[in-house]
This record gives sequence, C-alpha cells and structure tokens, in this order.
Amino acid sequence: MTWTDQNTKEKQEEEKTKRAAELVLAKKELVFQKEEKAKLAAELVIAKKELVFQKEEKAKRAAELVIVKKERVFQKEEKAKRAAELEIVKEERVFQNKQKTKRAAELVIANKELVFQNKEKKKRAAELEIVKEERVFQNKQK
Repeated sequence: MTWTDQNTKEKQEEEKTKRAAELVLAKKELVFQKEEKAKLAAELVIAKKELVFQKEEKAKRAAELVIVKKERVFQKEEKAKRAAELEIVKEERVFQNKQKTKRAAELVIANKELVFQNKEKKKRAAELEIVKEERVFQNKQK
C-alpha cells in the first residue's frame, strides 16, 4: 500500500470514528428529546385535567350565580310587597288617628252633655223638693 492509500484509509477510519461519535451523540439527543416529549405529554395531560376541572368549576359558579340572581329578584319582590304593606299600615294608622280624634271630640261633647244633664237633674230635684214641701205645707193646712 502506498502512503496515499494508507493516508486515505486513516482518514476514512477517522471519519468513521467521528461519524460513530456523532451517531452516539445524535442517539443521546433523540433519547433526551423523547424523554422531554414524554414530560411535555404528561404536563399536557395534567393541563387538560386542570382545564376540565376549571370548566366544571365555572359551570358550578354559573349555576350559583343564577340562583343568586333569582334570590335577588325574589328579595326585591318581597321588599316591594313589604313596602306596599307598610303603606297600607300607615294609611290605617292615619285613619285610626282620625277616628280617635273624632271619638275624643264626641266624648268631650258627651261629657258636656252629662254635666248639663246633671245640672238639670239637680234643678229638677230642687224643684221636686220645693213641690214636696208645698204639699206637706198644703196637707198641714187642710
């Protein structure tokens, strides 16, 4: 073999060694990438589960908000009813106060009437006493 052939063979061997080393590195890189893809796939599974959980939580919250909205509508209606009831109570109290004032005025008049009647009864009693004394006197005269 000639020096050139020897040199070429050495270069080829050297190239094979380099290529083998590159293939080992490429294989290691592929293993690393495969492991990274597996990790990412696992993370995506977890992320998907988290999204499903969040979606379910949002649905629950939406249902709760519907209930809260209905409760607020109910409370608003109840407040309106209560306000109407209070207005009726207020009107009833005004009416009752007017009736009490009217009755008080009637009682004042009735009281005056009783005072007047008592005075008249006393006068009548005094008159009857006089009539009685006159009869007694007339009976003695007979």
